[in-house]
Amino acid sequence: MLLFLSFTAIAQVGPPIRVEGISQPLRWENNPVAYSFGKNGFTIVAGPKTDMFRDPNVTYNTDNAPKLLFTPDADFVLSVGIQHAFANKWDGGAIVLKQDSANWVKFCFEKDYTGARRVVSVVTRDISDDCNSVEIPSDKVYFKMARAGKVITLYYSLDQSKWILVRHFQFNATKPLLLGFLAQSPTGNECSVVFSDIRYQARTIKDPYLGE
Repeated sequence: MLLFLSFTAIAQVGPPIRVEGISQPLRWENNPVAYSFGKNGFTIVAGPKTDMFRDPNVTYNTDNAPKLLFTPDADFVLSVGIQHAFANKWDGGAIVLKQDSANWVKFCFEKDYTGARRVVSVVTRDISDDCNSVEIPSDKVYFKMARAGKVITLYYSLDQSKWILVRHFQFNATKPLLLGFLAQSPTGNECSVVFSDIRYQARTIKDPYLGE
C-alpha cells in the first residue's frame, strides 16, 4: 500500500522505521509525498523542487529532499538497488551519508542534463563537488558505499557481482553521521524511487578496488 503525506519538511522525528536488511531503526528527514514498504525494499516519492545540493557558484543551496536515515557503525558497507523512471531532469535516487546540511556525500542515480541515466557522486564540504560518471543503459543499477575510518569508497554494479570503483576519498567527520536513502525531483513534480536488495554490514573493507 502506498501512503500519501502532506509535503512538510521535518528533521529526524516520528516513530522509528524498520527496514529489512538494516538492524538499526530509521527515521525521516524531510517528509516524502508518499512511501511504501515491501518484502524486498521500499519506495520513496519525492515532491516538486526537492534536492540536496550546494552550488559551487553559491547561487543554489538546498537540502529539502526526503531521506530515510539511520546511525551507521564506525565502518560499514551498504549496498542497494536503485530504480526510477527518469521522467525529469535531475530526478534521482541515492545513498546519502550526512553530517549536517553543509557536509555530506550523495551517491546518486540521476537523469543528467543530456537525458542520460547517470551515476553521479556529490561530495560536499560547505560547497558541492559534483562528479558525473558512467551512463547506465537501464532504469536500475546497484550502488555500494563503504566507510573505513576516514575513507569513503563508492561503487556501482549492473548485476551485484562485479563492482566498479567510482570514487575513493577522505571525509573527515567532526560530528555523528547519518546514513540512508534519498529521493529528489529538482525540476519535476515528483520522482518515485524504488530501493531494493538492501544489504548493510558493520565491517571494514580490505581491498578498496574490489569493495571487499
